[in-house]
Amino acid sequence: MSNKKQILYSVIPLVLAGGAVGIYSLQAAPAEQSGAMEGHNHAAMGGGGDDDQLNPVKLTDRAARTIGVTFATVKRKPLNREVRMVGTVEYDETRLANLNPKIEGWVERLYVDFTGAPVRKGQPLLDLYSPKLVSAQEELILARRLADEATGERAERNARTLLESARRRLAYWDIPAEQIARIEETGQPTKTLTLRSPATGIVVEKNVVEGGRIMPGMDVYKIADLSTVWVEGEVFEKDLSLATERQTVEVAFDAYPGEVFDGVITYVYPTVSMDSRTGKVRIELANPGLRLRPGMYANIRLAVPGNQQGLSIPRSAVLFTGERAVVFVRHEDGVLMPHVVTTGLVASHEIEILAGLEEGQRVVTSASFLIDAESNLGASMDAMGGMDDGETTDHSGHE
Repeated sequence: MSNKKQILYSVIPLVLAGGAVGIYSLQAAPAEQSGAMEGHNHAAMGGGGDDDQLNPVKLTDRAARTIGVTFATVKRKPLNREVRMVGTVEYDETRLANLNPKIEGWVERLYVDFTGAPVRKGQPLLDLYSPKLVSAQEELILARRLADEATGERAERNARTLLESARRRLAYWDIPAEQIARIEETGQPTKTLTLRSPATGIVVEKNVVEGGRIMPGMDVYKIADLSTVWVEGEVFEKDLSLATERQTVEVAFDAYPGEVFDGVITYVYPTVSMDSRTGKVRIELANPGLRLRPGMYANIRLAVPGNQQGLSIPRSAVLFTGERAVVFVRHEDGVLMPHVVTTGLVASHEIEILAGLEEGQRVVTSASFLIDAESNLGASMDAMGGMDDGETTDHSGHE
C-alpha cells in the first residue's frame, strides 16, 4: 500500500461522523460480514459539484440488518400539512361604538357608572347640562312660536326656515329627534339633555364621572358588541403561504379544555414582524353567551390538504448537505444509488419530493448518514487512487 493510502486510512475514523459507532458498523464488522460493502461504482453522481460527489454503495442484507438500515417505498398521496398558531382574542373593530359629544357641558347624572356594564342601544347613559344647549332649545321654541303665528306667505316661509335651522342645529349635536319634538310640543327648555347609548354591547371604556366636565370630541364611553370576536393568530413566515382567506380553522382555549371552536380566516395581514418573523391572520368567531373575552390566549390549528399528485417519503430518508438533498435508492441487486432530489412541503414525519424520484422506488430511511459516509469515502479513495503510479485500487471493506 502506498504512503498516500496509508495516510488516508489513518484519518478515516475522523471522517466517519467522528465516532467509533460508524467505524464499527461499516468497517470493523465480523469476519462473515467482510466485503458487505464492496465494489463502488466510480461513476459519480452529478448535481453537487466536482468536490462533493457520491458513489453507489453495495450493501448485503446481513450488513443492512447489522447496522439497522430500513427502507420505505416512494408513494403518491396527498401530503396533508398542519399549521399550529397561537393568538389572542380581540374586539371586532367593526362592532365598536364611541359616545363623544360635540358640545361642551357638565355631567349632572350618570346612569352607567362602571366599566363592563352591559347596555342596550338607546339606553340612557348620562344627563348633560350645557348653556349652549339651553340657548339652542330657546331658539327652537321661539322659532316654533313664530311659525305658528306667522301670517302671509313670505312670513310663513321665513318662519319655517328658521324653525328648520333650529332643529338642524340640535340634530348636529346628536340630540335625538324625539327629544327635539318633545321640546317643541312642551314649549319648555330642559336644563339637561339625556345622551343615550349608540349601540348594544359592553362598556369597555368610561372616561367620565358624575359632575365632570365634557369637552367636544372627548370619548366618554366606548361600547363593544361581543356577540362576535376576532382571534388574531401569529403564523411563522415559512407557513404564510398556507394561510389564505376563507379557510376554516379549529380554535381551542385553556379556559375550556376539550372544547373546540370553529372559525374562518377572514383576513391575512400584508405585513411581517421584523422581530418575531411572523405574520398575522384574523379569525372570526361567534361568541354566544359571551364566553370568549378579549385578551384570552388561543391555540389555533389549520389543516392544509396536500397535492393529490405529490410524491412523499419519510423525512429521515433525505440527507441535506447544505447545497443539495440526497436520497439513497435501493436497486434490485442491492446497490444503494444516491439520487439528488428537489424537496417541497414538510408535513409531520413526511416530506414532499418534487423531482428526483419515481413512485414505487425503495429508499433508505435509517442509518443514511453511514451510507453517505461510505459513499463519500469511496469517492475520496477513487480520487486518491488516481494519484498512485499505476497501483491497483482495492478498498473493499476498508480494512
